[in-house]
Amino acid sequence: MTLTPAQTQVLAMLRECDQGRFEVDPRMREGLRARLHEDLAPVAGAITQPVFVGKAAMARVLACEAHEVAEAAVPFEWSLAAARGTVAHRAIQLSVARTDRPSPLGLVDDALARLADDPNIRIADYLLGLTDAERAELRGDVSEIVGSFLELWPPLERGWRPQTESPRRAELFDGMVILSGKLDLTLGAPDGLQAGRVVVDLKTGNRHAGHVDELRFYALLDTLRCGVPPFRLVRYYLDAGDLVAEDVSEDVLEAAVRRTVDATRKLIELRTGMRSAAVTPNPACRWCCIRNECDGATAFEEADQEARTRQ
Repeated sequence: MTLTPAQTQVLAMLRECDQGRFEVDPRMREGLRARLHEDLAPVAGAITQPVFVGKAAMARVLACEAHEVAEAAVPFEWSLAAARGTVAHRAIQLSVARTDRPSPLGLVDDALARLADDPNIRIADYLLGLTDAERAELRGDVSEIVGSFLELWPPLERGWRPQTESPRRAELFDGMVILSGKLDLTLGAPDGLQAGRVVVDLKTGNRHAGHVDELRFYALLDTLRCGVPPFRLVRYYLDAGDLVAEDVSEDVLEAAVRRTVDATRKLIELRTGMRSAAVTPNPACRWCCIRNECDGATAFEEADQEARTRQ
């Protein structure tokens, strides 16, 4: 089939990966685990129940500790915004596995039906309770996301070994510290000690510096799982049709380890009561659940208003 320029760009990126694979030290996996254990040992002894560390908690605690503590205390509630990503990823997962070419809306409806019928998935009850108007809004929003993916990516061949929504998990200190994440899309696989996997994170909206760190965290989790890191990390911005790639190196993994240790140490200290949370004004103050009672949010708002006035 004839590919669009956007699809050609993706295909060229995948073919580059076939040419640039590298071999890793077989001791890399154990070396990374030993490094994490060594750096976190000073605080790990205070843990009395498992501490789960994911990309969202890491980003919050590194931006503002008070924000993370406040969010952790609020029970999770589904919303249309939260459901949008879950349904979109399931629909994309179905598109990869199917041999026919259903419409984006058909994929969305299949995804909604499967999610609502699975009692083991937390979103099932929320989907069953949607009003007709809410369901229509969700279908429309997700259909746009899925349509963008199908339009911008070439058909994924079986030989590329595509996998969607792939969980990754690393347990430290006998399961008392659990690092976890879920990869949107992976292509390829390692061949012995030779790197060969491409990890893709599908994004809607604008670019954010934290997106780089999220993918590097996924690369660390993938390396801890199988001992061989991904070859390349790809951020694909569906709204703009832009692809940003970064090849994995020892420096990339080192940056991921440092950030993971920093965030995990802070999460342990805060959740075990070793110290109180620090307040750091930042853009997340705009949607923080304690913004109306936090001096940090007030300080950020004043600084932001002053900056806008200067412009």
